[in-house]
Amino acid sequence: MTGVAILLPIALVMGLCGLGCFFWALKRGQFDDLEGAANRILIDDDGPVQP
Repeated sequence: MTGVAILLPIALVMGLCGLGCFFWALKRGQFDDLEGAANRILIDDDGPVQP
């Protein structure tokens, strides 16, 4: 019973901290361009090598 009394508040605080971090990242625009990074890996910026 003592373990539950200790672990439950710790779990709630960690959950709220994670939720707060998610909303902070959402507010900062971290998730605005989800497809841009996935498409940039396919684009070949390097031209042919000239001897």
